[in-house]
Amino acid sequence: MNENAKNITISAGQIIGNCDVAPGHFLLSIKLPGSFPAPVPGQFVMLRNLENGETLLSRPFSVYGFRTEDGQTILELLCRVAGRGTQLLSRLGAGGRVEVMGPLGHGFTVDPAVKRIILLAGGVGAAPLSFFLQEHVLTKSPLPVTAFLGAKTSEIVTALQARFTGLSVLRLATDDGSAGYHGAVTDILGEELQAWDNESTQILACGPTAMTRALARLLGDNSIRCQVSLEERMACGVGACIGCVVATKDAHGEMIYKRVCKDGPVFDIRKLVWKHPF
Repeated sequence: MNENAKNITISAGQIIGNCDVAPGHFLLSIKLPGSFPAPVPGQFVMLRNLENGETLLSRPFSVYGFRTEDGQTILELLCRVAGRGTQLLSRLGAGGRVEVMGPLGHGFTVDPAVKRIILLAGGVGAAPLSFFLQEHVLTKSPLPVTAFLGAKTSEIVTALQARFTGLSVLRLATDDGSAGYHGAVTDILGEELQAWDNESTQILACGPTAMTRALARLLGDNSIRCQVSLEERMACGVGACIGCVVATKDAHGEMIYKRVCKDGPVFDIRKLVWKHPF
């Protein structure tokens, strides 16, 4: 049995907080039974709305926060309204009922030789990286961290950076130029890439496919370590429906398909095969 699968549970949760953090973005706080397993950064949960019969399928969300306080287990999810299902979730108030399955997938790992961490996030891709920052870097390791956050507007990027505290450097980029660099977040990453030592630096990234492709193109033959968490549509979250497969390379360079939900969502970026040339 997959080691992660041993810890998967399905629990009834209760909404204890739901607030808008930026246009089209909201933060859910969910109370869970104390037996719910603690996730590792990069893992995700499948969330089902039990208050509305329109949404039979669960939706995947990266873990944004997880803590135990006053005997309660609290799960936090930073969500973007992307369709009917997330729109209905955004309307749930305190006391609303949800079903939570997780934690799912494989999270980020840091090579012991690494001396510097680079975080690269696009949109709600900031959620798992924020959790990583809070769980590993700020509490367990003194590694210097530089973060690059990109979003459409200043309102959104301001919300995304709320928990990126204690960093060595924080760079911002917006599509409309209303905050930070005007353009793609990978552009400013590229301007600083050559300044880092390849052997002691590791990049952790999460964002839309366009950002991940641009990152892969930017790295090229650079040997810097890089893990990415993929944002794919998922139906089951446990590898049964084969709806989130991506092309990867095995140890011999042969193409094989992997399920993002079960084999990922975190992959070595150099193991990914892009369907179209850069």
